[in-house]
Amino acid sequence: MTARGWFLFSLMGVVWGIPYLLIKVAVEDLSPSMVVFTRCALGALLLLPFAIRQGGLIRTVRAHWAPMLAFACIEIMGPWFTLTDAERHLSSSTAGLLIAGVPIVGVLVARFFGDTEVLGIRRIVGLTLGLAGVGVLTVPHLTGGDARSLAEVLLTVIGYATAPLIAARRLKDVPTLQLITPCLTLTALVYAPAAAATWPSSTPSAEVLASLAALGAICTAVAFVAFLELIKEVGPTRSTVITYVNPAVAVAVGALFLDERLTAGIVAAFLLILVGSVLATAAGPKKDSDSGPVLRRTGGSSTRQRRLRRGPDTWPDRDEARAR
Repeated sequence: MTARGWFLFSLMGVVWGIPYLLIKVAVEDLSPSMVVFTRCALGALLLLPFAIRQGGLIRTVRAHWAPMLAFACIEIMGPWFTLTDAERHLSSSTAGLLIAGVPIVGVLVARFFGDTEVLGIRRIVGLTLGLAGVGVLTVPHLTGGDARSLAEVLLTVIGYATAPLIAARRLKDVPTLQLITPCLTLTALVYAPAAAATWPSSTPSAEVLASLAALGAICTAVAFVAFLELIKEVGPTRSTVITYVNPAVAVAVGALFLDERLTAGIVAAFLLILVGSVLATAAGPKKDSDSGPVLRRTGGSSTRQRRLRRGPDTWPDRDEARAR
C-alpha cells in the first residue's frame, strides 16, 4: 500500500475499534434505536454543510439513488442496529472480535460477484493468521453465549463485507461526502419514530452523552470519510482488513475502561491479528491477460502466436491501479 493507504488503514483500525466500547456504554441507558438515530443524525449534521458546499448534492442523489440506498441499508441501517442490539448481551470485546470475520466473508462475497483478483499465498496466509487470532479470542466467548446476539453480529459481518463492494463498483465516482451524508440522513429518518417512542424519561448521564457524541462525530462523520477514501485507495476487499485490527483495539479499551479481562491468550491473538493484517493487505499478483500463447485457426490450419508482453511504458496509471 501507499503511505496514504497505510495512514488511512491505521486511522480506521483505531477509530472503528472504539465504537464497541461507546455502544456498550450507551445501551446501558438507551435503546438500540435511540443510539443509531443519535449517531446518524449527529454525523449527518456535521457533514451536511460540507456536502452542500461541494455543490450538486441533489443531482448526485437523483443519479445514484439505487446503489446509495443499497449501501445505506447494507452498511448502516441494518448492521448498526443489529450490532447495537447485540451489545446489550455481549461484551464490547466479544462484539469487536466477531466483527473481525469481515475480511474472510468479504473475499467470499467478492468471489461470488466475479472478482478475479489473484489473492496470492502471502495474502491467504495473512487472512488465515488473522482468522486464527480471532478464533483464539472468540471461541472462549461462544460457549453459553446468547444465540440471538451472535446471529445479529453475523448479519452485521455480512453487511460490512458486502457494502464496500457496492461502493467500489457502483459508487466510485460519487464524492465521499455526497455519498455518506444522504445515507446517514436516511438512516436517521428511518429510526426517528422508534427513537421517539423509546425516548428516555430523564436526561442520560454525562458518560452516555459523551459516548453518543463520540459515536456521531468521530466514529461516524470522521470515520466514514476516511473509510470511503480507504476503499478508493486500496480496494474494497483489502479495506475490510481493518476489522482484524479493530478487535485488538476493542479488547484493549474494554480492558482499560470496562475492566474486561486481558489474558496471555488475548496478547498472543493480538500478534496473530496484527501480523495477519499486514500480510493480508499486501498486493496480490496480477493476471496478465495479454501474455501467453493464443491459438488461431486460419484456413483449416492452426498457427501459434505469442502476444508481446507489456513494456515499462504501459504500466497502469494510479487511478486505474486503484480500481483493480
